[in-house]
Amino acid sequence: MSRLNELRMIARVAQMYHIEGQRQSEIAKHLRISQATVSRMLKRAQEEEIVRTTVVAPSGTYAELESGLRNRFGLSEAIVVECSEDRDGAIMARIGEAAAHFLEATLQAGEIIGVSSWSETILRMVDNIHPMKSGKARYVVQTLGGMGDPTVQIHANQLTTRLARLTGAEAHLLSAPGVAQSREAKLVLLGDTYVRQTMELFSRITLAIVGIGAMEPSGMLARSGNVFSSRELAEVAEAGGVGDISLRFFNAEGGFVKTPLHDRVIGMTLEELSKVDRVIALAGGRSKTEAIRGALRTGVIDLLITDRFTAERLLEAQA
Repeated sequence: MSRLNELRMIARVAQMYHIEGQRQSEIAKHLRISQATVSRMLKRAQEEEIVRTTVVAPSGTYAELESGLRNRFGLSEAIVVECSEDRDGAIMARIGEAAAHFLEATLQAGEIIGVSSWSETILRMVDNIHPMKSGKARYVVQTLGGMGDPTVQIHANQLTTRLARLTGAEAHLLSAPGVAQSREAKLVLLGDTYVRQTMELFSRITLAIVGIGAMEPSGMLARSGNVFSSRELAEVAEAGGVGDISLRFFNAEGGFVKTPLHDRVIGMTLEELSKVDRVIALAGGRSKTEAIRGALRTGVIDLLITDRFTAERLLEAQA
């Protein structure tokens, strides 16, 4: 009977704490026991399964899909957003909102943020970020050349400078095209002092925010002029490419694909990205599903923010 009496006492302490909402100090005073004893009893209540913890996922959240993505692709975290329709515009908007909230909640003081600025989804994220009262980040670094068609370039530059302003950081623009005309032209551009200074910051980035592209360039990137020709992209596809992160291509198994085009890109490489402490990818949509799956297999991405339709497709394939 001594064990039963002990368990009865533990159950009463658990009831007072979890159901009646009393503080441990109040319970100790009421029962004439020490607060340390109360703390030990509460721990015992869990060990004896008198208290069982149940997490009920709120409506509109997808804990099982998130868990599936973490387990399948070895992600540290996954965020799956509610979306009423499987349409690119709606998906980008919802992902952007979720990414903005996550960044606001987790940004650390002194962060050096790398951002791929030719992404419409990342642009949606910036549109949803609230100004941070006390500056947190140190720098926001553009990780892919930001020069292109002036009508689109303004969005890329504003994305970087606005994110810097919202996070209290200093912006470092990469004042070169994302794709040079030739390898020789790239070497000339890399000789520019400001381009070199920005690229030297790549190794210091602590948080990278990237989009994932399918072989068919996104509208924003296509309009910028920072794209390869159809013939050149066909060569990448023949080499096994299924998608890209900042114009660095990978195959379905997550292997890096390097063709002569690789030497014309002015921006962060996948090898450099893999060394960043935290890499967040924002991507969704039917046309990008294969590319996202390949990107997750590279091992470069730590956290994926996607929509429920894409998450379901990613988990359908058994591989």
